[in-house]
Amino acid sequence: MGWWQIGTDSLAGSRFVVSPLAETIAALKTLHSAARGHGSGAHPGERAWLAAHLPAYRARLAAEPLDALLVRAAIGPTWNADFLTPTPTGDRERSFEEEVTAVREAEPADAVPQLEVAVGGPVPEPLRSETDLPRRMAAVLEWVWRETVLPDWPRRRRILEADVVARTARLARDGWAAALDELCPGKMRWLGDGRLQVNPRAYPPRSVDGGRLLFVPVTPDTGWVSWEGTERFAVVYPCAGVLADRVGPVAPQALGALLGTARAGVLVRLESPASTSQLVALTGQGLGSVGRHLKVLLDAGLVRRGRAGRSVLYEWTEAGAVLVAAQGDPRPGAPRGGGLPLTRGTIRP
Repeated sequence: MGWWQIGTDSLAGSRFVVSPLAETIAALKTLHSAARGHGSGAHPGERAWLAAHLPAYRARLAAEPLDALLVRAAIGPTWNADFLTPTPTGDRERSFEEEVTAVREAEPADAVPQLEVAVGGPVPEPLRSETDLPRRMAAVLEWVWRETVLPDWPRRRRILEADVVARTARLARDGWAAALDELCPGKMRWLGDGRLQVNPRAYPPRSVDGGRLLFVPVTPDTGWVSWEGTERFAVVYPCAGVLADRVGPVAPQALGALLGTARAGVLVRLESPASTSQLVALTGQGLGSVGRHLKVLLDAGLVRRGRAGRSVLYEWTEAGAVLVAAQGDPRPGAPRGGGLPLTRGTIRP
């Protein structure tokens, strides 16, 4: 199995980071998989997104055959080309335009060797003859960002922030082992003695001692790891399904009749802790409406309120969990934990 040796200081100094570029790369991987007939979306929201954008993506690649070859080579069966998945800096929040510069300015001479690793063999001649593959890949990512991610980036961003808040609360409550085990069940787990399993493959261990460790959520059901020398290491992981799904959990009809559909919609989304502003993003209701629903649910003893850093979070009490469970699982599908590919650019399980 592949694992990282993480020093105490690196673990203590790790942080969660929202990355527009990582979200765009994840969107590209999802489009690529669907275009090749290998996936149709992990949940209703993702399927709706693919239905809206997959035809235009196919048309874009049909108009640019070299781009189609490049994407197919860069997203390999086991590895991703390193220049496709640069490691976030983590020093401050960056825009997509700032982040994609790392792709565009990657060393062109390194691109073909990285593609050879990704495809596991020779790279098609048209790619070998191209003088600046990183710049071409950056242009593909700019199209994916502009056409498929940017239109609903504010909603995606709020979902990513909700995931970070929920996982930070879990970390404070249950510690690193529990928080890391939940990032990608079955693929990633804390082994003890400073060791983090990053995928189930036979893969040489790496030392993260002294480096910056970043955790980066994305809404599509995909993930990878990357690193920059010994300075920065990143784990990109899929959001919890209940957050990533555009449709979200559906309030059972009986619960809606009891509490009202809108209030029940707030309640069913509190299996994981969430703030008022995150509930506004997830439910589509106004701030005042969500606040009133939370007060009623608090007074009824169905939710409780706590603080994580500067955020005030709400989650089910035991009574709230029992009430929701008694009405049936409100989620549109089984809980998902992800599929964490792992590599230097990405290595898949």
